[in-house]
Amino acid sequence: MAVILPAAGRSVRFGGPRNKLHEPLAGVTVIHRSVSAFLAREDVAQVIIATQPATEMEPSPPPPIEGFDRRIEFTAGGESRADSVWLALRAVSADVQWVAVHDAARPLVSRELIDRIFAAACKYGAAAPALPVALTVKQADGPLPARVGRTLPRHTLWSMQTPQIMRRADLLAAYDKCPLPLEQVTDDAQVLELAGLDVWLLAGEERNLKITTQADLRLAEWFLSQGAG
Repeated sequence: MAVILPAAGRSVRFGGPRNKLHEPLAGVTVIHRSVSAFLAREDVAQVIIATQPATEMEPSPPPPIEGFDRRIEFTAGGESRADSVWLALRAVSADVQWVAVHDAARPLVSRELIDRIFAAACKYGAAAPALPVALTVKQADGPLPARVGRTLPRHTLWSMQTPQIMRRADLLAAYDKCPLPLEQVTDDAQVLELAGLDVWLLAGEERNLKITTQADLRLAEWFLSQGAG
């Protein structure tokens, strides 16, 4: 299995002087935790990090983890998340059958979750974790103020997480013929959907949160304090 971690975002919503991926989380950087979750696995052959060139980042990022692991590779990131994944995907070795795409800003992903998603991907062809949407969701044309169009039945709605795992060949073919501009693609499951391929959802984990704001970082610290990571 190869793992792609898109890490080229500029952390605009996070605020603060540093990229959120280099923020300490219980003494270990966010990206260190995300990468280490996969390096701990013997079935991972490559970890490809799509990032901005160091010359474009202030300050220049430190190595994602301490020490050296021959499985880690870097590729240039793109203008959007999907662009970054597409660039990294082409660096995956041809002899690798499965690809896991994981948000670099999800540092608390558990081994058990990775195991479950990988097993489901092997069974169905592609799988991803998701959580049920708990809030009422309205559809309306924005920006606000806007008239409500309809209320979406939330029992059919799921909030997506990562890792999303699929066959490398399927993802390559789906990206190659994606009918949407890549800046409109929000996750890799969508690329497969657009290609007419099935994606199966499994139960995600509350602690597998994505660090977007400083409040998310504090919540992740709380999870760790409870022994949840």
